This record gives sequence, C-alpha cells and structure tokens, in this order.
Amino acid sequence: MKIGLNIPPTLTSPDHVEEWVRRVDAGPFSTLSVLDRVVYANLEPLVTLATVAALTTRVRLMTEVLISLVRNTTILAKECATLDLLSRGRLTLGIGLGGREDDYLATGMPYVHRGKRLDEQLEQLKRIWAGQPVCPNVGPVGPPPAQTHGPKLLLGGYTAGTIQRVARIADGIIAGTNEITQIERTFRAVEQSWHEASRAGKPYLVAQIDIALEQNGAQEGRKNLLDYYATLPAFAAPKSALLLTTTQQLLDTMHCLEQMGTDELVFFTWSTAIEQIDRLADLLG
Repeated sequence: MKIGLNIPPTLTSPDHVEEWVRRVDAGPFSTLSVLDRVVYANLEPLVTLATVAALTTRVRLMTEVLISLVRNTTILAKECATLDLLSRGRLTLGIGLGGREDDYLATGMPYVHRGKRLDEQLEQLKRIWAGQPVCPNVGPVGPPPAQTHGPKLLLGGYTAGTIQRVARIADGIIAGTNEITQIERTFRAVEQSWHEASRAGKPYLVAQIDIALEQNGAQEGRKNLLDYYATLPAFAAPKSALLLTTTQQLLDTMHCLEQMGTDELVFFTWSTAIEQIDRLADLLG
C-alpha cells in the first residue's frame, strides 16, 4: 500500500510550502495532494501543483479533490494536460462534485444537475486528451498529456452515483472519510460495479484519512478542521471526533486499510507542523 500526504489547506507561506514540498519529495511518500475550494483561503490547486512539479522529481501530484464543474472544461483539459506533460506524467486528477453551493455561486456556475453535468464534463475531458475535436467546428486542443489516456482519473465520494460513474469512466475512487467500515463498503461496491461494467483490470482504491500528528498537546489541526467545516455542522463534530492524532492510531488504520486491499492511503493533515513529515517518514520505516 502506497502512502501519500497533502499540503495542509491553511499552509500559504511560500517558504513553508517550499520546505514542505521538498521534504515530502525526499521522503517515502508516493503522492503530494492539494485540496480545492473557491470560497476559502486555500491555495488554488492546479497553480500550486505546477509549482510542486518544478520543486520535485519523484512524488506524484494529486488534486484531492478538484471541484471541476466550477471550471471551463476545455481550459481545464488544457491545464491538466500541460501539468501532466511538464511533470513527466505525474498527475493524478481527483475530481468531486463539491458540497458547498457558495463555490458555485462565486464562479457563476449552476449548482443543480451536477451529476449529469459531471458525466458530460468527464467525457469531454477524455475526448480532448485523446486528441479528438472539441466539436464539429473546432479542432483538437493540445498539448497531449504525457500519460497515454490522460492523467489518472479518480472520483471522490461514496454515493451510488459516484460509484457507478467510476465504473463507467474513471480509474478509481477516493474515499474521504475516517470511518473504516464506510471505506470498505465503498471499495467493495466500486469493485462490484467495475465488474458489472465489464471493465478490465481493477479500480484504483484510495483512502483519504484526516490526521493532525502534533506534539505537546497542540490543537491547531483540530481547530483548522472545525473552522473548515463550520458551514457544514453535520460534518464538523464527527470529523473532529474521528481525527487521528497519535502514531498508534495511524498504525492501526494503516493495518486495517492494507487488509482491505487499499492501493494508496493519503494522510490528510490539518496541522501545518512540519515535523509531522519526519514523524510519518519514521513511522513508515
């Protein structure tokens, strides 16, 4: 099982971000991921990952997850192809619908019928990456991505619609919850849907686990998590209650996820304490 790590959503200092990125690339981590929001003070993910690509040589780059429907599809396809090309094929594109209407209002995009619109957008992304014309009167949009069929495409979520969408068009799923039983139900449902769709191979299974591996009783990570979910109170309390804060909790979770066939675990830290990277590296041996 591969282990990835995110850039904390509240981390915006250029020097701090650069040190974080370089340490992750030098460590045993498989992936460096970035969250997406519009109405929030996080860094824009695609611009951030372009910077990450220039600072790194090895680690994969992941959006975890990109709210793709607030972006123009053709421009998004070109941006992702460019990022994949310049990073030498290291982009994993995690995409989700997003659960906050304000992100859609801020960008002038409709919040309704998101599932149908995402289906259409994913098909168009695939067509553009394959070099097909955008429409009858418009030719292909380049450049071609480094990965043959475009960036690895994962969908975030665990609803029935997401699971079916993975089987139709994506390469796998990101289950963003600390509830281990829900992760396993989601993974098994994705595998069944994949089989029923007669897809070759197997879906790529990613678990995103919230952590704050802080020392001396620091609570910055929990505060950042609660602030982020303040507008979604139904999520705030359970997210906080399940936040992992000790190395033993991380070890137990890693064991459970590996046993259920997880391909990659991305630790999503809400704390900006940079020593977490070294503690996680030591934990991984």
